[in-house]
Amino acid sequence: MPPTESDAPAAAPTDETPAAPAASTPTASPAATAAQLAPLFPAAFGPGVFLPLKLGIQADIQQRAPGVFTKKSLSAFLHRHTTSTAYLKALVGAAQRVDLDGQPAGDVADLHRTAATGELERRRALHDARRAAERQAQRAAHDEARQAHSAAEAAQRERAALLRAYETSTLTRANFCALKGLTETDLDAGLALAREERDRRASQPQPQRPPQQRPQPGDAARGDRDPRGARPSGARRRPPGPGRPGR
Repeated sequence: MPPTESDAPAAAPTDETPAAPAASTPTASPAATAAQLAPLFPAAFGPGVFLPLKLGIQADIQQRAPGVFTKKSLSAFLHRHTTSTAYLKALVGAAQRVDLDGQPAGDVADLHRTAATGELERRRALHDARRAAERQAQRAAHDEARQAHSAAEAAQRERAALLRAYETSTLTRANFCALKGLTETDLDAGLALAREERDRRASQPQPQRPPQQRPQPGDAARGDRDPRGARPSGARRRPPGPGRPGR
């Protein structure tokens, strides 16, 4: 993880160093701190702004906005801000850091850039592994559901076959159970379920097939005509009779 602004050594006390905020100042959440910083320093903390920040910028904030933020709230915000993926990408791609006004404030050290690059690669690998695990879980769930559906259909077919065999059998109930290797309780349960499934299938509407037109007598002799009344190619012409000159 690249060093963050909170890791930088604190500034030495001077006469200009503001006093620490009063203990009564409430500690704001990182989101609330970000909302307060944005209008105060838009070049560094405006909405969607991610730039490599000057080391020790926390002290600069406290100096220019004395008593507004607690040290705890600033530290929590800066930790979240400077470890975000967007900030790490900016740290990798930029050559210089900026101050609260967006002005250059020192070069980005190779050590920090290398650490940011390694962290981005680690996060990318975790993301890819998580996505691969999700896809694998989805495939496994799909295969399991398909197998369960196939097993349910196979069991239903077996019950239907058992019902047909029982209804067409001439064996006694006891002999039929012995033949199928079932107890009478299991037989009754299987037959009851098979009858329910048969009734359910019978109550379902069957798909309607379009009626087929039967050929009428003389259709083959007349031959199909196109919309203009011409005979199809290859159809025989009627020879001209008496009084009908040939064309």
